[in-house]
Amino acid sequence: MTRVNLLIGLAVAIITIGFWALMNRPKEEPAWPRRIQGFSFSPMQAGHSPITGAYPTVEEIDADLALLAGKTNAIRTYTVEHVLARIPELARKHRINVALGGWLDANGEKNEKEIAALIKIARSNSNVVRVILGNEVVLRGDMPIEELFVYLDQVRSALHVPVSTAEPWHVWLKNPKLADHVDYLAVHMLPYWEGISVDTAVDYIVNHVHQLQIAFPTKRIVIAEVGWPSNGRIRKGAVASVANEATFLRRFLVRAEQEKYTYYIMEAFDQPWKHVTEGAVGAYWGVYAVDRQPKFPFAEPIVAIPHWHLLAGIAVLVSILTLTVMFADSKTLQNRGRSFLAVIAYGAATTAVWIVYDYLHRYLTVGSALVGVLMFIGMIGVIAVLLIEAHEWAEALWVRERRRPFRHPSVPCGDLPMVSIHVPACDEPPEMLVETLDALAKLDYPDYEVILIDNNTKDPSVWKPVQAHCRDLGPRFRFFHVDTLSGFKAGALNYGLAQTDPTAQIIAVIDSDYTVSESWLRDLVPQFSNPKTALVQAPQDYRDDRVNAFKAMCYSEYRGFFFIGMVTRNERNAIIQHGTMTMVRRSVLEQIGGWGEWCITEDAELGLRVFESSYEAVYIAESYGKGLMPDTFMDYKKQRFRWAYGAAQILRRHAGILLGWKPSGLKYGQRYHFLAGWGPWIADSANLFFTLGALSWSLAMVIAPKHIDPPMVGFSALPLAFFAFKVAKMLYLYRRRVKATVAQTVAAALAGLALSHVIAKAIFLGFCTKHKPFLRTPKMADSQPLAKAIAAAREETFLLLGLLCALSGVAIQQDYPALDLSLWMLVLSVQAIPYLASLVVAIISGFPNLPAKLFTQAVKCAENRNTSPLLNFGKLENKDGLAAEIE
Repeated sequence: MTRVNLLIGLAVAIITIGFWALMNRPKEEPAWPRRIQGFSFSPMQAGHSPITGAYPTVEEIDADLALLAGKTNAIRTYTVEHVLARIPELARKHRINVALGGWLDANGEKNEKEIAALIKIARSNSNVVRVILGNEVVLRGDMPIEELFVYLDQVRSALHVPVSTAEPWHVWLKNPKLADHVDYLAVHMLPYWEGISVDTAVDYIVNHVHQLQIAFPTKRIVIAEVGWPSNGRIRKGAVASVANEATFLRRFLVRAEQEKYTYYIMEAFDQPWKHVTEGAVGAYWGVYAVDRQPKFPFAEPIVAIPHWHLLAGIAVLVSILTLTVMFADSKTLQNRGRSFLAVIAYGAATTAVWIVYDYLHRYLTVGSALVGVLMFIGMIGVIAVLLIEAHEWAEALWVRERRRPFRHPSVPCGDLPMVSIHVPACDEPPEMLVETLDALAKLDYPDYEVILIDNNTKDPSVWKPVQAHCRDLGPRFRFFHVDTLSGFKAGALNYGLAQTDPTAQIIAVIDSDYTVSESWLRDLVPQFSNPKTALVQAPQDYRDDRVNAFKAMCYSEYRGFFFIGMVTRNERNAIIQHGTMTMVRRSVLEQIGGWGEWCITEDAELGLRVFESSYEAVYIAESYGKGLMPDTFMDYKKQRFRWAYGAAQILRRHAGILLGWKPSGLKYGQRYHFLAGWGPWIADSANLFFTLGALSWSLAMVIAPKHIDPPMVGFSALPLAFFAFKVAKMLYLYRRRVKATVAQTVAAALAGLALSHVIAKAIFLGFCTKHKPFLRTPKMADSQPLAKAIAAAREETFLLLGLLCALSGVAIQQDYPALDLSLWMLVLSVQAIPYLASLVVAIISGFPNLPAKLFTQAVKCAENRNTSPLLNFGKLENKDGLAAEIE
């Protein structure tokens, strides 16, 4: 850590701590009175549930009442079932009055037993001061209201204490005849459920009590439930939090004393079992947690997160550790880039710490704990990819100079080594190969040969014209046709290596569709004058980008990797070798065992082995050859499937070396680029499982909206923030580096997003299988009709429809504006974008005559690539390129 790094880290740490402090400013509120009028009382503890028949013991109930003794005048109960029938006699010992509750539902026989027990207990305990028969029976619609009238009249005639039934305030106003069958109004005032902000909640209660007093002037108003949850969903303006619970209750108690209300605070103790009947929020209405500890201070100022100092310290510590890694090799990074990384690291750490804190302060079941672990793993993955993207952004824009600037070594013509150019081909159009060979014949280089290996082409009319053309071009062009050659492209290259002239020192490889520049070898072979250089790579480029709109989109998407990602990787000698426009020192190629026939991306795998053997590679971000892009969306997907599947193969085979378990010549920067470079693809694969999980979760929300809540806000906000970051990164780099229009940027983004699903499948299969077939990309193929083009995106279309149905179902269930639900709907919308992109790109590919004009304007400068400013690595503002490895 240099002094500058320390100062930047310290400055952002101070800002971070200041943010935590700002969010946790103490708020002065009225003190809790020494004694309140009443609590709603349910003595269930952790592991208890009336649903499963697990009740507390008499001793546990007595301990709860002892805790409340002296703190409340009364308690309200809800049923006389099981051991709960003992509450009045136990409360009498602690001098606590009881509003005795009897539970009513649609089961008439059970109701009769409940009423009989209620009457008996009320007559036997002098501390029963009132009775509440039924809890929100009318609201739930458990029985006809006339049946409730009969029950109420029965109990009133049997007892000498006041009798009522408990309902929310609006139910009493809608059913005024209900008041004729009660002695007083037992009213629920829970402004949280109505989406009222905590700042106006107390006034809201006062106003509605006044409405009831006007509507029922002869009846006493008893607030049978009043409270605020400490955790749960956001409902309109109502935010469930410990601080808001404390604020609301402390304000209400003062106002209730002024208004002379009779009330029962909802409730004494948290009830985790209620998440089954009321959703997650049902567990968090207690003044005391389930462990019987108070959840907030009763007199001191209220702080949102009392231990925020510890959390802020953890966030700073995590950020420092992260930045130590990110700054470990940042000698060329400008202060702007370092500051950018610091802000991202601190922001990510703060978000992660808050999410973990919030989740751990919930009552977790086995299922919710498992979901939490999976979401935590996903969160770490999202943050890791976010940091990778941020690091690439910083190094693409904000470096003082390039560590490995491109130079032209001066090598006399007579000292240039012989080069053997290998051209593998399989069932390729002969006219295309003839064009490739003609370009090779024009190379301005003194000593080279061309070996064309045609493997497994069955039709002689395809390969024989090429054989004849090689013969016409002279002895330096040699043609080999092999019918039963294994190992795909790697097998053909190894076969060509065996046929190579013994004096050749450099092996150059191009694809069969490439037409190379005359200066290719003359410009790049001198790089091998450095004995440590084993690999020289020029970017892939294409000459058919103006054929139609589909190819123009693909072209924009390709360029990002070659003109940003590869340039930054070259700084740490960690480029990805791609099997065209590449040159390898023959001695090194033979030393490390030739091309790997087990891997379908033999080029990238060979490049990694070169680095493992402590050799160097040189990347020249200058086009020296142009090939042909896939003609259809299906072929575009097959090509990317091969690249991603091969990446997974390489990661599996070289995991020990990349992770440092096995010794090799790889340096830390090289390991980082190989692991981080494929990180976004791995994230795509993980995102496929997230999509499936999101569909399942949304289906559960639609089926059981009262029991399944949307994911917590933090877990929804994080992927949305990551998506926004990637969009911002792409827009910024495209505009700054390519000078692209908005339409061109969107086109490139669509092309990249359209490949997300096939990349996800390829990575998953690459880690789970070993021998997927080599999917060649046919050139000069016939365009697909629209129906067939759309069929190429059928899986993506099905997932798109699934997400749209889930989005619609969740939206229909949304009966009020809620932040968590709105964010979840936004997550579903964002998840649908890559699948929509696939369908859109497939449709565009089905119109081969759609003009490319809209997407080609910004890359005209690429036509004269031998004078491209890309060579000026030291002046990044002049460099032409796109956002690196968008997908």
